[in-house]
Amino acid sequence: MERVNALDRPIVAGYDWGGLASCVAAALWPGRVAGLVSLAGYDIIDIERQRHGYDPVAEHAVWYQHLFQTERGRESLAAHRRDLCRMLWRQWSPRWAFDSATFDRTAPSFDNPDFVDVVIHAYRHALGQAAGDPAYDDLEVRLAARPKITVPAVTLDGATDTLKPNGTADHAPMFRAAHQHRLIDAGHNLPQEAPAAFADAVLTVHHL
Repeated sequence: MERVNALDRPIVAGYDWGGLASCVAAALWPGRVAGLVSLAGYDIIDIERQRHGYDPVAEHAVWYQHLFQTERGRESLAAHRRDLCRMLWRQWSPRWAFDSATFDRTAPSFDNPDFVDVVIHAYRHALGQAAGDPAYDDLEVRLAARPKITVPAVTLDGATDTLKPNGTADHAPMFRAAHQHRLIDAGHNLPQEAPAAFADAVLTVHHL
């Protein structure tokens, strides 16, 4: 069967882990990307920086990431994955009054057999405590150099996002093409809390 490439320089967009993936794609392969929408800011993890402490406000916001560095954290996530994730949703988006039906649409993904392993390894790797896949070492070296984003980009901050209490407007120097930063009345889960604002960013990034 002939393979058909249906993606001709797409706009990539995401938040949290999806924002990280979108920023990485835009930074490493700009010729394949027409535009970027990212919550929040330049979201490529600086692993070397992550090995060192931040101010208490920032450390408090990511308490769960510290918990996941321990086997106690792995056990807690495995035993209480839905309760823990629901609590984090509420913490990250304190003004988002999501109902049980909204949470229940996502919750089955927490039951995937590799969910705990993926989450624990991701946060241990991000904090410099676990090795990545050696097949991607060359890409890790390129990302460690903090490559600039050279495609048009809209970056978003949720005004009540507890994970980014100071916002990411200061990330502007990491964007070399047309770039617009928007502050949205939402918390961390901006695509679900303010879907119109997120969609508008996707629809307008190529007009910057």
